Amino acid sequence: MMPKTDIKEAKTVILSFLQTYVRNAGCTDVVIGLSGGIDSATVAVLCKHAFGKNHVHCYFLPEKTTPKIDYVHKDLLCSSFGLPCQDVDITSTVNHITAQLSTKVDKHVCANIKARVRMTILYAYANIHGGLVCGTSNKSEILIGYCTKYGDGGVDIQPLGDLYKTQVYELARVLKIPDEIITKPPTAGLWHGQTDEQEIGCTYHTLDCILYGLEQKRSLQQIAEDAGVSVAEVKKIQNMRKQSEHKRHTPLIPKIGIRTPGFDWRSPVVEG
Repeated sequence: MMPKTDIKEAKTVILSFLQTYVRNAGCTDVVIGLSGGIDSATVAVLCKHAFGKNHVHCYFLPEKTTPKIDYVHKDLLCSSFGLPCQDVDITSTVNHITAQLSTKVDKHVCANIKARVRMTILYAYANIHGGLVCGTSNKSEILIGYCTKYGDGGVDIQPLGDLYKTQVYELARVLKIPDEIITKPPTAGLWHGQTDEQEIGCTYHTLDCILYGLEQKRSLQQIAEDAGVSVAEVKKIQNMRKQSEHKRHTPLIPKIGIRTPGFDWRSPVVEG
């Protein structure tokens, strides 16, 4: 069972959040990494609504394993909404980094390198434009740590961070994202044949049902019945959430002083 969210109201909240946060940071522009997928497409269109296309800088950062259909869908999104986008192929950079390592790396290590290369490039362009890097992760991915620390998780703001993946689909339809982008299987394109749901081990619908049940503090048995899975599957997702906690916080600091940064010395994130 998933929450009944007013998606149009969620859109209004996100737009207000974007405008307030970016303004308070003394910026007018945002930088977004497009992937050809639904999350980055949704964020890019939201940012266009919030700031106008001249203040939205999109970058497509493909690598040799990037599916060809992602090139097509990136172009489709940009032409549909008049978004400017620059392509920067990162294959040679990733190859150079892996060549410097003392041992051969597997696909998972290489995938993290790709994500961190993209983060570095996006921040370079954010510095050039005097803007902020806008992330594209959703609540489902954030809660199970389905991101690379200081890679795609290394951003300034996450406008989709409190929407489950299934809710992002609803928002994408409200924003009139092309169906071809909405209906294709989600993939980060980190290696040939990779899909998000295959890597996670369940569909996003099932994942969201489990996560929402955990959010509501329901019993594991009740969550399993609602999601149509075993209790063991619920425990697996629960453990993914626990083990990825470090990805959702700044690095832990041992408490010594009266007030400690990030612990009990906090400043308002958004005002207004």
